[in-house]
Amino acid sequence: MQLDHDRIYQLLEQAKNSTQKQCEAAVCRAENGEALDYLDIALLLEITEPELLARIYRVAGNIKKKIYGNRVVLFAPLYVSNHCVNNCVYCGFQHCNEMPRRRLTREEIQQEVRALERMGHKRLALEAGEDPVNCDIQYILNALDAIYDTKLDNGSIRRVNVNIAATTVEEYRMLHEKGIGTYILFQETYHKPTYEAMHPHCRKSNYDYHLTAFDRAMEAGIEDVGAGVLFGLYDPKFEVLGLMMHNAHLEERFGVGFHTISMPRLKQAEGMSLKDFPHLVDDETFKHLVAILRIAVPYTGIIMSTRESAQMRDEVLRYGVSQISAGSNTEIGGYHQEEAPHEAIPGQFQLSDERRPLEVIKTLIENGYIPSYCTACYRQGRTGDRFMQLAKSGTIQNTCTPNALMTLLEYMLDYGDPELSEMGGHLLENELNKIENPNVQRIVRRNIERMRAGERDLFL
Repeated sequence: MQLDHDRIYQLLEQAKNSTQKQCEAAVCRAENGEALDYLDIALLLEITEPELLARIYRVAGNIKKKIYGNRVVLFAPLYVSNHCVNNCVYCGFQHCNEMPRRRLTREEIQQEVRALERMGHKRLALEAGEDPVNCDIQYILNALDAIYDTKLDNGSIRRVNVNIAATTVEEYRMLHEKGIGTYILFQETYHKPTYEAMHPHCRKSNYDYHLTAFDRAMEAGIEDVGAGVLFGLYDPKFEVLGLMMHNAHLEERFGVGFHTISMPRLKQAEGMSLKDFPHLVDDETFKHLVAILRIAVPYTGIIMSTRESAQMRDEVLRYGVSQISAGSNTEIGGYHQEEAPHEAIPGQFQLSDERRPLEVIKTLIENGYIPSYCTACYRQGRTGDRFMQLAKSGTIQNTCTPNALMTLLEYMLDYGDPELSEMGGHLLENELNKIENPNVQRIVRRNIERMRAGERDLFL
């Protein structure tokens, strides 16, 4: 994998010097559902005219509705260690920061998981700093065992996505054998000079090794990989084209590109100042980026974390975001700390949306969405190119919406309150009546009765 910087510069310059007619033509191609090339995407990135922007948002919203319906997947991050040997200048965990360093023991991990299960979570993203001594691959594997082994009443974690540093084929194979979901790694920035400036004198300094991590992960058998950049480190237009070229490389080599793309935006963290970053992304640009990514990669999940405000997250759900975190805590041991207060270890970055899952779920329902904790595709082998084939054919709808409804009912029965029961009950009945396949509708209604009788974890 080599990223052609000169080609990206040329595309951006060509788009910058484009005419209104050329930009309108790119929007028309998006509206017609045509496959977009890199120049089309660069042209969409240049658009600032309000009418054309409105059309872009409308296209993105229609694409999301067609492919994802009104489902929104929920998850939470779990930070197990802040030991880190890197000096990433934007990160609160950077090695030069003087702060208490800690990694959770097995029992502490299980305390965190039980706290997350009490919130109703079923899927987690395991997060850790890079430290080959204090947080090696065996520690991560043991952490996965601790998570999957922890059950509380009806609570269980059914899928753990893993966001750890770039590593070897052998270690990715170990992760795959543990049954992880998606392997997530942010390139941070695709602009090599900026990447090297952001990661001075540390293990993460090797741009090419980091860039080819997904190749090694997929060679090891991991079928779903999740990418992302930290918007604010460099020109966001360059970053979007970098993401698209990386995605195309994986599609060409492995037959499937990114399963997810995360949309973190640079936020204040320990030991850094936002004044030192000249490429910060404002709100309007950020919404524009979300919409263009949804248009460019229609079948890829787009993730928005609690770095963003509740208002921003609620808005970009309309333009393409399909997964959000809820009730997040980036402190080491932070979830248990909320229940039994003790001295906190600072988190990786500042949170902006501090709503608890119950509140997030109610807001989603009020806005016409189905909150989903579904993990069925992963456990049924609908991953990698098999998932994409189902998604592109539209047949994935036969399972995703029913499974979302069943996980919502699980949450209502185990963690809801009377208000949610009323809201969710109306939503369930309305959505059940929309299921066109009578066999699917019959199965879901039967499963709902079984769940009301005490059974759990039923899915198609």
